[in-house]
Amino acid sequence: MPVYVWKGKNQHGEKRKGEIEAPDQAAALNQLKRMRIIDPRIKEKPKDLLESIPFFQPKITGKDIVVFTRQLSTMIDAGLPLVQCLDILANQQDNATFKRVLREVQKDVESGTTFADSMRKHPKVFDNLYTNMIEAGETGGILDTILSRLALFMEKSMALKKKIKGAMTYPLICLAISILILGVILIFVIPVFEEMFTSFGSTLPVPTQIVISMSNFFKSNVIFIILGVAIFIFAFKKVYNTEKGRITIDRMLLRAPVFGILVRKVAVAKFTRTLSTMLQSGVPILEALQVVARTAGNKVIEIAVFRVSDAIAEGRPIAEPLSESGVFPNMVVQMINVGESVGALDTMLEKIADFYDEEVDQTVENLTAMIEPFMMVFLGGMIGGLVVAMYLPIFKIASVV
Repeated sequence: MPVYVWKGKNQHGEKRKGEIEAPDQAAALNQLKRMRIIDPRIKEKPKDLLESIPFFQPKITGKDIVVFTRQLSTMIDAGLPLVQCLDILANQQDNATFKRVLREVQKDVESGTTFADSMRKHPKVFDNLYTNMIEAGETGGILDTILSRLALFMEKSMALKKKIKGAMTYPLICLAISILILGVILIFVIPVFEEMFTSFGSTLPVPTQIVISMSNFFKSNVIFIILGVAIFIFAFKKVYNTEKGRITIDRMLLRAPVFGILVRKVAVAKFTRTLSTMLQSGVPILEALQVVARTAGNKVIEIAVFRVSDAIAEGRPIAEPLSESGVFPNMVVQMINVGESVGALDTMLEKIADFYDEEVDQTVENLTAMIEPFMMVFLGGMIGGLVVAMYLPIFKIASVV
């Protein structure tokens, strides 16, 4: 639908301008007339040449969706019709890509498509979890409540991701800096010392010979090393995109000595939080487990949840297949068993999620506290070892003199 840029005056004589979306210029003028705009001047907005290239379009972030969900919940709770809510939110949306998506959803809803099905046409923006909960809200007539729960769930999920990224940022930066420093020293600094030592004509100490050999290797093969790293990353991605490769790598992540504990706790927190939110929203447990499995983020967890779903379909309680999977801690299984027995599974899952959120916080703090001295020792040892190896011949010459 074309967008028109307009200028005019309101009934008080004040200048106004803006943009309006309409099928044609006559329809746009009719809209401005209803807005009581006097003597409007209107023209079609020129199309952006980069609009058809996805790479140049702004990305839709999790924050954009959370803000939209929270605002939509408030407006529906106030009694505004859904189509009007979508129109208002699209008009005030700064992100051009998200604005376009909301306009398309609005059109589909106006044509009689359900809100959930309209959103399912945009899977990159609204995932299965989101659309299934919207469908449950529409069916039960509690869309405002569901949207509020969705916003809260997404806020907690984003906070959890932020904690994990924060824990990984420091060691990755330190590792990158250490590799850069090592490369600069080996490629540019060591050769200068090598020329100086060669002019002395004496035998070099073993540590110095090792460092010079490393420097010569790096200088001669730097292109092959960079190429090898690129090939390794490409091959790793290819393997991870296969079924067996992803299962193997995700299982290794869960069993990793230090980070495996964090990965497992994050997986448990995400599983319990997502399942709790969907059950509280009225989504049937089998359908909820199917969605939770697809959004697990870890193939081993995904397979375990699908097996739990199959077992429940056969009439078994949820705690038994969870225990058999070997993925979930015994405490989690026991608490879920109690929650299922007393008919408060959603509440118990929420309590487990809150507990594991705190556990993730504590684990992240412990890992950060442990990584900092380790990285300091690593950097100090690496740089110090190179410096000592380079100065050993100088000490030897000084002692001879």
